[in-house]
Amino acid sequence: MKLNGSEIVIECLKEQGVDTVFGYPGGAILNIYDELYKHSDEIRHILTSHEQGASHAADGYARSTGKVGVCMATSGPGATNLVTGIATAYMDSVPIVAITANVGVSLLGKDSFQEIDITGVTMPITKHNFIVKDVTKLADTIRWAFHIAQEGRPGPVLIDIPKDVTAAVTDYEPVKPEPVVRSTEYIKEADLEAAVDLINKAKKPFIFVGGGAVISGAEDELKEFAQKVHAPVADSLMGKGAYDGKSELYTGMLGMHGTKAANLGVTQCDLLITLGARFSDRVVGQAKAFAKHAKVLQIDVDPAEINKNILVNAAVIGDVKEVLKRLNDRIEEHHHDEWDEAVKELKAKYPLKYNTEGLTGPYIVEEIYRQTKGDAIIVTEVGQHQMWAAQYYKYPKPRTLLTSGGLGTMGYGLGAAIGAKVANPDKTVVNIAGDGCFRMNMNEIATAVRYNIPVVQVVINNHVLGMVRQWQTLFYGKRYAATVLNDAVDFVKLAEAMGATGIRVTNKEELTPALEKALSLGKPVVLDCVIDCDDKVFPMVAAGKPIDTVFDQDDLD
Repeated sequence: MKLNGSEIVIECLKEQGVDTVFGYPGGAILNIYDELYKHSDEIRHILTSHEQGASHAADGYARSTGKVGVCMATSGPGATNLVTGIATAYMDSVPIVAITANVGVSLLGKDSFQEIDITGVTMPITKHNFIVKDVTKLADTIRWAFHIAQEGRPGPVLIDIPKDVTAAVTDYEPVKPEPVVRSTEYIKEADLEAAVDLINKAKKPFIFVGGGAVISGAEDELKEFAQKVHAPVADSLMGKGAYDGKSELYTGMLGMHGTKAANLGVTQCDLLITLGARFSDRVVGQAKAFAKHAKVLQIDVDPAEINKNILVNAAVIGDVKEVLKRLNDRIEEHHHDEWDEAVKELKAKYPLKYNTEGLTGPYIVEEIYRQTKGDAIIVTEVGQHQMWAAQYYKYPKPRTLLTSGGLGTMGYGLGAAIGAKVANPDKTVVNIAGDGCFRMNMNEIATAVRYNIPVVQVVINNHVLGMVRQWQTLFYGKRYAATVLNDAVDFVKLAEAMGATGIRVTNKEELTPALEKALSLGKPVVLDCVIDCDDKVFPMVAAGKPIDTVFDQDDLD
């Protein structure tokens, strides 16, 4: 059949099972939006308040479901406004497809109105990108983009389409998408044998879980593996929920704001088994001192991650779920009683703790956990509140903590929460933000209200840029340069002005009824929770220091 380029875009989205697109229209992409309007009964479009909100919403949709999230923007500033969201998805291996439009092919390279070389701009932050100058190649390019986004280590793909290509006509035949198979081609028998040998010889094994275990859906295999190896488990920020945070073997998060039990346990172990984690600097601290008594076994789908940040003794390259299946078939149950007791002592000696007098970030997170019974999708911005959400909410399932780990994007959370709620209408979705982060994306409250997307926005409001202030307090002589936000902004009035419900919480007694109301209303709610400006996130490791130098407030007193 004969279709124009815009019709082909929509038909290819339908081929891929896309039910929602987040975006913002403009001149160059009008042909596609006109066609999208004609298919509004098949593909829902969410008009965000800003293109960055659209890219974060597509990210939240993808992280919470494992499916590809889709966003759209017009040329020039519309396309560049997607960049931060694309980079966020790239750093955390999130499958999104961003569709942008551009000026006509004959106008490319002439500094035309709203022209930008968006493929050049996004080359370092996409898994792949395309500019389609020939309508006959459009359908296959879109299909290939969705495949690339999902295969192996997922990531964002951008497709840029000049406006005249969206109007040009060509033949189109529907194609059923081929299933994306798990990556197993690099799983070698010799590598599996080497891994089993290390596990069998270990006296003090420790399992470190990263985001790759979440992406691969390896939670069942991981549970069996941890029980067979009988090793304590720590996770990265991105690995939350891959292993049940309530398990006896769980020791907490590893790294800069990890627990003392996890950091000291990894330092003392003789085998570190790393599953789908890339040894980021926030986890490793000082690389030469990381797991200094241990041999390291790394399992990862991406060969580029092996020996990139930490030299390993053995590695298995492949999808984490598939590798664990094969290892579980090869290993017998182990018992490490002395090691087990030693880790239990660490957990008992160094529990997470905070000042229980007054309203604090940890108390707010714990109350959210109590009221949602651990059965919510928690989204965060970046900063102190993000670390408190990682430390004090127990994640029993994967894809229940959505947060910007690699890029650390302030402004990520509210858009991502909207995407997650659209994808999971029956789940409670709570975005936890600091006041600094909320200022960066609070315009998306208007989006939530427009579509009656009942996200609960919790603002942990300390009137400062809390994490930066914490560093300034500890390492910069309390010189609070550009981190004080003590102005007249009223988040309750702002929420009400946008059509949402605003509730202010200033003490512990007010929190429980406020949360109960927010969770029961079934509409967008902003909770402005005012805490002290000098509350800190502990434990902590100073940047670049060994993780066993972890300290808390008691160590400073």
